[in-house]
Amino acid sequence: MEINGIAHVMLTVRSIERSREFYVALLEHFGLTRVVDTPEYLYYVGGRTAVGLRPAAPDHEEALFDQGRSGLHHVCFRARSREDVESVQLLVERIGGKIVHAPQEDGYVPGYYSVLFEDPDGIRLEVNHVPGRGVFEPGVQRKDPSATG
Repeated sequence: MEINGIAHVMLTVRSIERSREFYVALLEHFGLTRVVDTPEYLYYVGGRTAVGLRPAAPDHEEALFDQGRSGLHHVCFRARSREDVESVQLLVERIGGKIVHAPQEDGYVPGYYSVLFEDPDGIRLEVNHVPGRGVFEPGVQRKDPSATG
């Protein structure tokens, strides 16, 4: 078997209402299309993937994301150009997200260029561009990408 990508990523946020403006702006900037929008579920599709938001259970709705706990560390979206990566920084700053690191070459592989930021709950998100095929080549020595911020 050879997997054909990731079909979707589901994120648990403290409140859909609190996160809506941020994710609507971000996911529409990515060119994704909103297919579900309810108080309990926000779901976008495009670019051979989907991103969904669900609210946290009531006993967890005030807890901020902690990337050091078991579960999600961060989600990285692929961009088609360095300019796309830079456009995400400008958008995130405009909509009040926290930039963890501005666009930079990270050294994981030659040309790896990314911006790392947080949503309103502190969930870490990254957008990167890698020239050429845009993937790590097997057998090439590289830095651990999970070490990002």
